[in-house]
Amino acid sequence: MKQAWFVGMMLALAGGQVWADDWPYPEDTPTPVPVSVGVAGDYPADISRFLMARGARSVAPNTDGNAVAYVSSVTGVPQIWIAPTAGGQPHQLTFGGGVTFFRWHPDGMHLLYGADNNGDEREAYYMISTDGKSERVILPASDAYRAFGDFDGDGKRIVYASTERTGRDFDIYVADLDTGTAKLVYQAEFGFMPQSWQPGTDTVVVAETRGEDAADVHLLNVATGEMKALYKPKVAAAYTGFNWTPDGKKLYFASNVDGEYAQVMVYEPASGKTVPFAPAAAKGVDVDEVAMCGGGRYLAWTTNEGGYSKLHLYDFKYQRAAGVPYLPDGVMSLNWALGHHSALAITVNGPASPGDSFVWRVTDGSMDRVLTPDMAGLDASRMVRPEAISFKARDGVTVHGLLYLPQGVAKPPVVVDVHGGPTAQARPEWASATQYLVGRGIAVLDINVRGSTGYGKTYTRLDNQEKRLDSVRDLADAVAWLKKDGRVDGTRAAVMGGSYGGYMVNAVMGLYPGTFRAGVSIVGVSDWVRALEEASPGLKASDRIEYGDIREKKWQDFYAVNSPINTVGKIEGAMMFSHGVNDPRDPVTESDRMVKALRDKGQTVDYLRWPDEGHSVRKLSNRLIMYRRVAHFLETQLGVKGQE
Repeated sequence: MKQAWFVGMMLALAGGQVWADDWPYPEDTPTPVPVSVGVAGDYPADISRFLMARGARSVAPNTDGNAVAYVSSVTGVPQIWIAPTAGGQPHQLTFGGGVTFFRWHPDGMHLLYGADNNGDEREAYYMISTDGKSERVILPASDAYRAFGDFDGDGKRIVYASTERTGRDFDIYVADLDTGTAKLVYQAEFGFMPQSWQPGTDTVVVAETRGEDAADVHLLNVATGEMKALYKPKVAAAYTGFNWTPDGKKLYFASNVDGEYAQVMVYEPASGKTVPFAPAAAKGVDVDEVAMCGGGRYLAWTTNEGGYSKLHLYDFKYQRAAGVPYLPDGVMSLNWALGHHSALAITVNGPASPGDSFVWRVTDGSMDRVLTPDMAGLDASRMVRPEAISFKARDGVTVHGLLYLPQGVAKPPVVVDVHGGPTAQARPEWASATQYLVGRGIAVLDINVRGSTGYGKTYTRLDNQEKRLDSVRDLADAVAWLKKDGRVDGTRAAVMGGSYGGYMVNAVMGLYPGTFRAGVSIVGVSDWVRALEEASPGLKASDRIEYGDIREKKWQDFYAVNSPINTVGKIEGAMMFSHGVNDPRDPVTESDRMVKALRDKGQTVDYLRWPDEGHSVRKLSNRLIMYRRVAHFLETQLGVKGQE
């Protein structure tokens, strides 16, 4: 469905031409083609097998811990499934166009979930019974963006944020699940996101966006609309993972307010004091997740140690740290059963696995492996584990990354892969395209340029505002380091990235021509002025700090000069672009104008312009087309014999 706002957003001037839905190159719209997956056991394997390898995500136990709900894309789009923890046949719960999130209702018999329209990120909310026989609309689809917060204690109300009043500001609403009525309880400016409902009260923790890596924290009384500041530090800090104890007397969360790295903190409303949780003290690493069990006896958390997750547990009954089970290496996510049962779902995503899921019953120590990944005929033992590397950029800043090296290949070509965000981190997780390329004899440097998380909040902010191009320069310095290191052929290098990573590709190919033979830009920005002015409301709330407030002439002038569209004429290498027409974050015209400018100067460009996708390519059928084309493009440009 086309919304008036979206059609207006897509109108763009570039090279004197206006585009809406009449993009003049129909050949850029992908069409389905027959796919051959090859033969199981062949090596190198066909890329389709890497894309079809999948595991569960968002795995969460019910109140009793005897079943888990999870999201799987086994049907080609993300849907909710339910599986018994003791073993048995999973059953599919949702059947629409794909879900964006879900939460267990406190009664353990229903789930609330969100679904958008072909990636437009405007979610409707639904409630469905666990047998799938009863479903109703809680909040219908609209032009508004929404952000789910939490249920109240008895599950009769939910709190959420929505832009329906202004189209930009995330106000706070409370919806009654019995009547279906929603009430505006707080009018906001920019991003106010509800987090956690204090048990037995009308108080909700609210995070106010303060850049991409930080927030101020407030306590909102949803009955009176009164908002009180809880944390508003002079130096912006991150606050995440809010967990109340069942009696509502303490709030546990993670924050880096006292230093470079996040640690577990505890707030007591009665005294108003906030102190570090001493049993979780750790230096030089970030706390990722904090999770309080439903009965309040255990607190679990993970630390990010060299990109890998390490699980920790504290037992309040015995006032001591508790032992944890052996788990595969990778990045973990945690979810406790909502009831008093001490069942903890742990999902581990690693270099050789798209997701192993376990349910650990902490009190008796038993653990079931409830969901195993489907490797689509791939041999997991052949997957490459990355090596953590670091090097000095030309200005002395240490840049980090993960280097994947093909086995038995001397001086392979290399793809430098740039993550989105920019406040994110390349970690040792399942990466289908990376493992495919490595299997084809192409090294991959999954780079964490300045601005990435995981290396302290100072490092995360080294690319803010006027420092934007310093992170682009890190990519050129990475190639220089690769040449000096000598394990790969730095003269045969390509760069690839999505979202902010797509911007980085657009920028480095024009600012440092000749450094890379080729670039693959996926949903990347080309004109920061237009992108920041037209950004979705969620991004506008953080962009003011990360990039500068585009409403000010200072930043309009800065980005009018420092945008990739100004250096597109200097690009020498081959280029490929991919963009969804429904993208609400970076409008499709961001790639359109790059493609048009390159074609106008006679350069051949490969472009995938998706009519049924948004900021990511979610449908499996489309992913197969996309990554087959990306792989062929990279193999061709880097001189590697690939699949036909």
